[in-house]
Amino acid sequence: MVFKSLSVELQEKIKKVRMLILDVDGVMTDGRIWWIEGTGWTRAFSIKDGYGLKLLMKAGFDVAVISGGDSKSVRERAQFLGIKHVYLGDENKLVAIEKIRGATGFTNDQFAFVGDELFDIPVLKIVGFSATVPHAVSEVKEEVDYVTQEPGGFGAVREVADLIRTAGNEP
Repeated sequence: MVFKSLSVELQEKIKKVRMLILDVDGVMTDGRIWWIEGTGWTRAFSIKDGYGLKLLMKAGFDVAVISGGDSKSVRERAQFLGIKHVYLGDENKLVAIEKIRGATGFTNDQFAFVGDELFDIPVLKIVGFSATVPHAVSEVKEEVDYVTQEPGGFGAVREVADLIRTAGNEP
């Protein structure tokens, strides 16, 4: 199990987590978007990641999605998965974090955040557990606690969700 191979310090950070917050493009997806005539822009999401989020929520943890972009495909995916906290359309993700704190009562150290781009860094710096994907920009990799083994859109979200779910946390 990956969790047991982590440092004690990192295990303790993960044990405090009560909510997983995710960026979308590059984390929940591989970062590519497609234009479909009559439909608009769309993305591909991983079933493996979705099931990992369902398991995490079933275990009593909250999940949120924050993204600088705003699209129908992201809203529909979040709704399908039952994600209640969805904040889209603002690259200043600290605004969304403030709203999530207000809605949940959680503190920053109870948040885990997975991001991959420069505008994710302010959030990565304040959360209790920060993670990114292997193809993230180098500045992000320098700021995080953990880099997933799996790429964004292909199991990275499941990997982090499983770390949290199996850490022995009591949500």
